[in-house]
Amino acid sequence: MSQSQARSDWVDEVVDKYADMVYRIAFTQMKNKSDAEDIFQEVFLKLCKSDKVFETDEYVKAWLIRVTINTCKKTFVSPWKQRRAEMPEKLPEHLIHEDKYEEDSELASIVGLLPEKYRVVIYLFYFEDMSVADIAETLNSTASTVKSQLSRARGILRKKLEGRVDDVR
Repeated sequence: MSQSQARSDWVDEVVDKYADMVYRIAFTQMKNKSDAEDIFQEVFLKLCKSDKVFETDEYVKAWLIRVTINTCKKTFVSPWKQRRAEMPEKLPEHLIHEDKYEEDSELASIVGLLPEKYRVVIYLFYFEDMSVADIAETLNSTASTVKSQLSRARGILRKKLEGRVDDVR
């Protein structure tokens, strides 16, 4: 087997293993399906173009999380994103379709309202089962910062669920 074929097979395995995670992170950050799909494609294209050799699956996972978050941030500040009009919040019924990541639950809606730094840590902690130390390393932060962000995010979520706060930003 050639080296390029081995690399291609490895990329296929990585996509199979981490596709859901990358898409969920992108969807959590971008808050819409089309942007999340664009981020998803860009992240795995970067992986294909990269010559980076990873020691373990944990390094691959951390790299994918970091690249996904950075790509989302870059998209938010791009001139295209800043100048385009957003779709209305309520679409006509015939345009709505169900997606396994787009939950209509109150909690998913409230998590989506959190500022980005809180959405990221909540997602990584609860949905990816990452430890505080792993999140800190992935986000180039400290464990105490991650703990503070988790605590603040939980407080905002608690208040919002109790109906005490109208705006969490």
